[in-house]
Amino acid sequence: MDITDKVTGRVKKAAGDIVDDASLRQEGRKEERKGEAKEELAREQERADRKSQEVADLERDT
Repeated sequence: MDITDKVTGRVKKAAGDIVDDASLRQEGRKEERKGEAKEELAREQERADRKSQEVADLERDT
């Protein structure tokens, strides 16, 4: 799973804290959230794939 967005977001948030830059902190939060959303999407896609396989298996059995 790609965690680049989350890591980049955390780095930007930390940099914003260090230089006291609110816009950089906000950009970091948004980027970190984007990474979390991508992870959520991947989990849901995996869940949908499993459900699709379950349906295909049931179709074969009937």
